[in-house]
Amino acid sequence: MLEKLGQDALIIWATIDPIGTMALFTALTAHLSAENRRRTAYKTVLYAGAVLLGSIVIGQLILGAMGIRMASFQLSGGVILFLFGLKMIFGSDTPSPRQEPEHDIAVFPLAIPATATPGAILAVILLTDNHVHPIPVQIGTALVTIAILGVTLLLLLMSTRIIKLIGVSGASILTRVMGMILAAFSVELAMNALGIGQWISPPQ
Repeated sequence: MLEKLGQDALIIWATIDPIGTMALFTALTAHLSAENRRRTAYKTVLYAGAVLLGSIVIGQLILGAMGIRMASFQLSGGVILFLFGLKMIFGSDTPSPRQEPEHDIAVFPLAIPATATPGAILAVILLTDNHVHPIPVQIGTALVTIAILGVTLLLLLMSTRIIKLIGVSGASILTRVMGMILAAFSVELAMNALGIGQWISPPQ
């Protein structure tokens, strides 16, 4: 179980990408006061947490109601996560918030899609498959998700200091390393969905 939770932590970290979120947060909140930056950080993590934990609880139920098999979702999820990993590795344009008077950047783009990314939503559903993992393991994965969101909050609160320390280049390097890990995991998902993952798995 500990090995599984450790793997989950790496995957969820890669898909949430706290480093990339921190860099985006720093850019978008540069004009805010310190108090408003803190408030935005808390709201960002709260909204993202609601989305991800909600996906863990009802995501698979929705798939079942629509008649979508987990293997099909796992295969499509593997493809999407692979593309997402490539996006992290090669970089992409940063989304910008809409210019609306009442627009809350904590919702978009900070909570969605920067923190609760499409890849993260897919990952938490796949990692808590009801047909594979017992409830205690699923609870463990949910706690891992909460812990990583907690780390994300700390990074957001410390974003200015951290960016000054590692620089934008350092954050970019870390993001790309996690993208490589995510791409490798996505290949595993696809192979397992096709039933070929066991052919190359190392002996236990």
